[in-house]
Amino acid sequence: MTTTTPRKTADPEAGVLVRRPGPQELHPARTHRRRRTLETGLAVAVPLALILLWQLAATQAWIDDRVYPAPQTILEDGWQRAADGDLWPDVWATLKRVLGGYAIGTVTGYALGLLMGSLSLVRAALEPLLDALYVVPKLALLPVFLNMFGLGEGPQIALVAATVFFFVWISTMAAVLAVPSGHRDAGQVFGASPWQMFRHVLLPASLPAVLVGARIAAGVAVLVIVASEQIAAANGLGHLIFDSRALFQNDVMFVGIVCVAVLGVVFSELVRIVGRLLTPWAPRDRGRSQS
Repeated sequence: MTTTTPRKTADPEAGVLVRRPGPQELHPARTHRRRRTLETGLAVAVPLALILLWQLAATQAWIDDRVYPAPQTILEDGWQRAADGDLWPDVWATLKRVLGGYAIGTVTGYALGLLMGSLSLVRAALEPLLDALYVVPKLALLPVFLNMFGLGEGPQIALVAATVFFFVWISTMAAVLAVPSGHRDAGQVFGASPWQMFRHVLLPASLPAVLVGARIAAGVAVLVIVASEQIAAANGLGHLIFDSRALFQNDVMFVGIVCVAVLGVVFSELVRIVGRLLTPWAPRDRGRSQS
């Protein structure tokens, strides 16, 4: 949140600068409310303006509405599919794959990141291998997972888990390594056991950075599962998008795209909220500062 610089005026009699408080210092709560109102208005107005422009372009035949259906058409079709129950099986199929893979990848990535951040020998042994695997596009691993788990849910969940694992592992290891040595020394001086060192030193100091990686991983997990479902799945939002495009049902295709966007935003926001609850001592995200 930006701050207003207090005004400085010259006092000709005294020959000194007089510092006068700005509006934010005089009325901090009012200034904060106005700022939040402006930010919320912009967040709503920009996408709404783009949607209205899209609607106008489709109705005025500036674009081919057979290829780019009007937002109203997409909304009506999505509402009808939801009411008929045709949409929910695909949403649920994608959601359970994302949640399953995300849970596995988060737990394993955090555990290994904590271990490698704490023990230099483990880090020296595993980091080169994991660095090499990290740069491999995760979709390239889908055939490997298909050979390992066969057709079904296994390859999809494994692909999401592998993707999330690397994001959480990197953020956790980096966060643990960034814990100031003075914090560790203080714990040792007080005779902290390994569990106490983790509970009272490493966990609170590293958790905010770990949760940033977990939030990024939430969005990437949705991205990866949609791409995977377009290749090797019989249901899910990715399959719905790809299959609708093949059948030239572009309105259904855009319904799937909108559902993916909503799912990604909601999932990422839930991770952010959980992170705020788990780390009340951490600073808020930029643009979400407290009054």
